[in-house]
Amino acid sequence: MGRITVNNLQVYAYHGCFSEENKIGGEYNLNIWVEGDFSKAETTDSISDTVDYVAIADIACNEMATPSKLIEHVAARILSKILSNWPEIKKSGLTIKKLSPPMNEYVESVEYTIEKSQ
Repeated sequence: MGRITVNNLQVYAYHGCFSEENKIGGEYNLNIWVEGDFSKAETTDSISDTVDYVAIADIACNEMATPSKLIEHVAARILSKILSNWPEIKKSGLTIKKLSPPMNEYVESVEYTIEKSQ
């Protein structure tokens, strides 16, 4: 079993429960991983025998472009798309980190992590 990880994908998006967040937007960092049997790619050296990490990043960016009130909601959408595109993925997960969220107190970030198996 192998793991492919997309680290620190930086996205500007418009998620949040406050109307200001939907107008102003904010910075997000995503870490996305997929696990599966990629041993064929190890020997063939062919992208068709693995999961294309460029496509994973594209899926994440496309889903991040659709506003949600909650990062939990957008995270579930991203994982569902990834898992439906590659049935050979056994397990996938992601962490969405919302940087400098609007709060009464200063925090660097808030993050949500989710994993799903097929």
